Amino acid sequence: MTADQWTRRSLLRGGAAVATAVPLLGQAQAAPAGPAPARQEGAPMNAVSFTVNGREVHLQLDPRTTLLDALREHLHLTGTKKGCDHGQCGACTVMVEGRRINSCLTLAVMHDGESVTTVEGLGTPEKLHPMQRAFITHDGYQCGYCTPGQICSAVAVLEEIEAGIPSHATEDLDHVAFSDAEVRERMSGNICRCAAYPNIIAAIRECAGEKQA
Repeated sequence: MTADQWTRRSLLRGGAAVATAVPLLGQAQAAPAGPAPARQEGAPMNAVSFTVNGREVHLQLDPRTTLLDALREHLHLTGTKKGCDHGQCGACTVMVEGRRINSCLTLAVMHDGESVTTVEGLGTPEKLHPMQRAFITHDGYQCGYCTPGQICSAVAVLEEIEAGIPSHATEDLDHVAFSDAEVRERMSGNICRCAAYPNIIAAIRECAGEKQA
């Protein structure tokens, strides 16, 4: 058929024929399916033992498990919150061997044999820790999501000041004393998106006064 003999009907018929043939051509050129790749085995489990809130626990964990996930998913201590999961908000703060850390940034296997304290280990509804009671008295929370991390961090802050550990706000390295500036600097890693910071400072101030009395 010459160019002069092309009609609208013949052009549509030719296009339909090509559209039908293309999938068949693609199937003909497709490589035959090979055997399915062998399923990779998961990472070997590691035995991890540590003391959590005064109780010795023994776990079998994937070595990639964070301390945060070990606490929440394996021990069901959900007071410790997963906020950013990048160590930027402080909601996951716990105390390990008396020092506060972001539990989302450390692996559980790194703390084998160590002592871990979460917000559940500080007090109970029947017998609150003084810091928990002070947070309630001064409304140091709104939504409450960051509160467990705030409280754990606040408890550790007072212990740091009492131990004479300086911060960037410390004016006299030989005499570390309690002040609002010290507290603000030391608590700066714990974010409260509800902005209850003045109340949090007031709660910590009250608790510090009780410790000094």
